[in-house]
Formats: sequence, C-alpha cells, structure tokens
Amino acid sequence: DMYSQDGDADEPEWVKTEREQFVEFRDKNRDGKMDKEETKDWILPSDYDHAEAEARHLVYESDQNKDGKLTKEEIMEKYDLFVGSQATDFGEALVRHDEF
Repeated sequence: DMYSQDGDADEPEWVKTEREQFVEFRDKNRDGKMDKEETKDWILPSDYDHAEAEARHLVYESDQNKDGKLTKEEIMEKYDLFVGSQATDFGEALVRHDEF
C-alpha cells in the first residue's frame, strides 16, 4: 500500500507496523531497500508451505464443530470455499473422490 501524509503529522498504525516489518524482516542486508533476493523471499518465502497453509485454512473455515475433521456436510456447507481452492484443484478433487 502507498501512504501519502497529505499534511498529516501522525502516521497511521498500519504504516508504523509496515515500517517495522521492513526494518526487522524484509531488509535483510540493512541497506534501506529491498533487492531482488529480499523481494523474492518476501513474496515466496522458502519456509512457507502453501499447500499446508491452504489446507489449514479450509479446515479452519469449514470445521463447524471444531473437532479437527471435516464431514461431508461441513464440506458441502462451505462448497464455494472448496471449489475456489487450489488445494482441491479448484473443485476437481470433489468430483473424483467417492468420499466427497
């Protein structure tokens, strides 16, 4: 996000947070700007598992009784979430598997 002070002396909290994130985590070589490698690591962090994160998101959003397992009913209740997910190959897995 771009922020313009427009005469306002006080920065919003989100700007302060982003500035701290930049200094503490993104600008690894402390040169005041992000180079190609720093930008790559920010966008595609090596220690981040996208499939696991998406699976956790699906369970978190769909598991109505919070037992850590999804029933057919819970999946069907949030069908639109599953159809839009890369984890289900945008809904293709729902058609190919009998358990769904």
